[in-house]
Amino acid sequence: MKRIKSGGVFEEKIGYCRAVVAGGFVHVAGTVEQGDTVEEQCKSALEVIGGALEKAGSSFADVVRVNYYLPDRAEFEACWPILAETFGENPPAATMVECRLIDDKYRIEIEVTALAHG
Repeated sequence: MKRIKSGGVFEEKIGYCRAVVAGGFVHVAGTVEQGDTVEEQCKSALEVIGGALEKAGSSFADVVRVNYYLPDRAEFEACWPILAETFGENPPAATMVECRLIDDKYRIEIEVTALAHG
């Protein structure tokens, strides 16, 4: 098992890793990021997720499952072009859930599971 930390302040406060490689998969924790709009936060979260996947020797092309969490489901459509570009020809199975997030400033949280290599 390999644990990947990103250095985020909540990793130590809450006790989790950005990603864990185990059982043939890369499990990336739910990721919220900075920005004023849902689109900015979506792009920023995907950058952090992409970095974790890279550290694990994986990529967005290897993602098999993605979960999206939004406090306002009406904002999800604004993210569709960003997500379609990110996953391109390799779309994963996906779920979107409307729920409250850890802080009202966050508009989207994203978590992924990808195939591990090696």
